[in-house]
Amino acid sequence: MSPENRADVGVIGMAVMGSNLARNLARNGYSVALYNRTTSKTEAVVAEHGGEGDFRPAAELEDFVASLERPRRIISMVKAGRGTDAVIDSLIPLLEEGDIVVDGGNSQFEDTRRRERKLRELGLHFVGAGISGGEVGALEGPSIMPGGSRESYEALGPILEKISAHVDGEPCCTWIGTDGAGHYVKMVHNGIEYADIQAIGEAYELLKALGLTYGEMADIFATWNTGDLDSYLIEITSEVLRKVDARTGKPLVEVIVDAAGMKGTGTWTVQSGLTLGTPLNTIAESVFARAVSSHPSLRKAAQAALDGPDQKLHVEDRDAFIEQIRQALWSSKVVAYAQGLDEIRMASKEYGWDIDVSEVAKIWRAGCIIRAKLLERIRSEYAAGGLVSLLVAPSVAQDLADSQEAWRNVVAQAVAAGVPVPVFAAALAHYDLARAPRVNAALTQGLRDYFGAHTYLRTDIDGVWHTDWSGDGSEIPGEDMH
Repeated sequence: MSPENRADVGVIGMAVMGSNLARNLARNGYSVALYNRTTSKTEAVVAEHGGEGDFRPAAELEDFVASLERPRRIISMVKAGRGTDAVIDSLIPLLEEGDIVVDGGNSQFEDTRRRERKLRELGLHFVGAGISGGEVGALEGPSIMPGGSRESYEALGPILEKISAHVDGEPCCTWIGTDGAGHYVKMVHNGIEYADIQAIGEAYELLKALGLTYGEMADIFATWNTGDLDSYLIEITSEVLRKVDARTGKPLVEVIVDAAGMKGTGTWTVQSGLTLGTPLNTIAESVFARAVSSHPSLRKAAQAALDGPDQKLHVEDRDAFIEQIRQALWSSKVVAYAQGLDEIRMASKEYGWDIDVSEVAKIWRAGCIIRAKLLERIRSEYAAGGLVSLLVAPSVAQDLADSQEAWRNVVAQAVAAGVPVPVFAAALAHYDLARAPRVNAALTQGLRDYFGAHTYLRTDIDGVWHTDWSGDGSEIPGEDMH
């Protein structure tokens, strides 16, 4: 095939996400080579959507690769894990120096670092690109978080930016950093998403405990979506609560099994936070809440054996308490964002990525699942520079202060009524831990020194110290075992 007739970009994997991304590329004027291991899937995409643009289907991988212009830009949209490795291994013999392989799945960032290193040693570029927005986003404009070399972004970036979502003319796509940076940021995006969804669920439970109907709750979320809580997840919460099941005539949420699934990114976010020593209790509680929901034997046994309040809220002013729930929800969401962005900042230092947190907030403003009005404020606060945490940003800190009385009352009332609010409570605990001049860590360190001679630091003099607890109780210089 002559160079002038070759395709601009190729997509491997014709499941919904892959086919929708290919359609997005074609709609934006790119010629797109298509390949799927099962040829009938490729044929189905062309048959149904061939009129949307210039598609170049291939039945054999060799023909697919040969149909691409150099440097080849190949986007793999197959299931993360062994499937991704299999695609890479099959491509390597067919590629030439400088070609680019993009993994658009939800791969674990350490796997991406390994793959990038492997391909770099072969003279190839590997890009781990987080793609958020689900099926609709892939087709109409997602938020895209690509990692990899700067050189690869020069060839790939303009295409990804064009097909991404845009806000005020700015693309929701930017180069994140080297090797696994893109997939790391997507992982944390999903971790924040877990906490965001759980916080919304806790607000829903509290409204339900007040005795509101599903229609009333849907109206409240729709109203909340017009203010500071304006976000994609709040918007669709209203729609889900309003949905009536066609089979039974009941609200749909009443006939959905009360067990939440997860695919790993939330767990990875928490695991990485533990490794880095970054506090993520709000995100962690959302992961654990899903785990409890999906543990039927525990829940069945506990419902039979454990006593507690009836999960009904009785308040003097229902409308005032609903407003307090709104403030508690907003505050908890802010803490979740703050913890996730802190984790990205810590990981950037650990792995040498030099991630610009304000740019991350910028590309999350549209296309992705956690897109929200709040992100514009986050972007501007981090762009000002020197921000240790979102919590201490002047505008955010003031709003948290203004909301904390409501936040505390909601958590207290929920606990008294037996309504579980793990994210609301964890977020508030993080807020109080962070602002406290002294916490219980001094006692913790004293106990660690007592049973394990782990030593401690003093507030008044330098050095590392140990008390001879089993001897005469004297204090002696110790070897640092913190």
